[in-house]
Amino acid sequence: MKTSIRRNRRAAVAVALGSVLALTATACGDDGSGSAGDKGNEGSGKGEITFWDNNGGVRTDIWKQIISDFEKKYPNIKVNYVGIPAASAQSKYDTAIQGGGLPDVGGVGTAMLAEVAVQGALEPLDSRLAKSPLNGKLSQNLLQSSKAAGGGDQLYQIPTSSNNGTLWYRTDLFDKAGLDAPTTWDKFFTAADKLTNKGKNQFGFTIRGGEGSIAPALDAAYSQSGITSFWNGDKTTVNDPKNVAALEKYVALYKKDTPSADVNNDFTKMVAQWDSGTIGMLSHNLGSYQDHLKALGADKFRGLPNPTQADGTRVQISNPVDGLSLFKSSKNKAAAWKFVEFAVSHAENSKFNQSAGQIPANTDAAQDAWIQKAEPTKLAAEALNGTGTKIVQLPYYLPDWNTISKADNEPNFQKVLLGKMSVKDFLNTLADQLNKAQADWKQNH
Repeated sequence: MKTSIRRNRRAAVAVALGSVLALTATACGDDGSGSAGDKGNEGSGKGEITFWDNNGGVRTDIWKQIISDFEKKYPNIKVNYVGIPAASAQSKYDTAIQGGGLPDVGGVGTAMLAEVAVQGALEPLDSRLAKSPLNGKLSQNLLQSSKAAGGGDQLYQIPTSSNNGTLWYRTDLFDKAGLDAPTTWDKFFTAADKLTNKGKNQFGFTIRGGEGSIAPALDAAYSQSGITSFWNGDKTTVNDPKNVAALEKYVALYKKDTPSADVNNDFTKMVAQWDSGTIGMLSHNLGSYQDHLKALGADKFRGLPNPTQADGTRVQISNPVDGLSLFKSSKNKAAAWKFVEFAVSHAENSKFNQSAGQIPANTDAAQDAWIQKAEPTKLAAEALNGTGTKIVQLPYYLPDWNTISKADNEPNFQKVLLGKMSVKDFLNTLADQLNKAQADWKQNH
């Protein structure tokens, strides 16, 4: 069944791409009604453009503020806002690519970027960025993630924001136990042991064993091993012996220093469990900050970037990057690009990310007062943009990536936690699937 799922996804992309090539460029005006086969044109730089928000509802208010600011600066351009719920954004784009109705500009996250780009729908942005005031003002690590997610050859997304792995820890419990902040993996493992008292239902850590478990597991493995590339030639490094040893050490915490319920916990249950106040550390992203603040109060916890190696070397996997893409079918690319430049400018990118609680892509925005006051976000931004930070780019560009990293291997990771599968077998299985997906992608790319 899983093989069938992957084949069906590849077939769907192939059919969509074939449809794209069969389409002819039809006159569609400046209303964002093009399909992927339309070449579009620069247009007048005035008139109307259509913007699709790929997280409609959640981000609608802030985008409408940015649009209002834009229209004040450019009164001869009107932006038609369309909010699309995040869960249906991919299917909405796929339908429009084949049948028409694409916007001029839209939010396209790295998780879906490759599938939209491979269907010929997106405008390459390298030359536009090179001539833009944004050039040199965007996080290089995020730009690299954007390019890698699109297949690595061209830039199809201007990043707006990113999340980052964060180790939340109870400062009151650490102080009481006389422990240093868990800035390194050695300190992390020491704290996990020392803060555990099963008789009192107290645990040093909570591990993610349910939905969404693969990315945190890979982050822990690569961060400890120090391996900085996901691929060695055409073979993945996930099952490198150093990663095997690192993940073995990490999963050994389960039931020894973590609650047994962790095997089924997704992030919602994990966060609620940590907020109950009996667990020392939690690895999650910046998005849970408000939950912790409400449950614990500002003086009982901190959020640090995930631990480094003993010498301070920081290796982390790439987090999903949100961003804006220009659609090739747009009949007013000049106006659409002005909107992209404006939205990712210092002031507007800062405003957006303060609302979203994420890390600005604009490095000037990352220095603003609000982010300096929000310590977890400030430290995460410094880690993400640090010259010594090495980012392991996950292969979001693979059509099979979501299936492999979720449906195929989340159940296997639970088997690892329960002792029914070895870490080595788990990573070898994952590696075999990734190597086949990579070979298939290279053959058809």
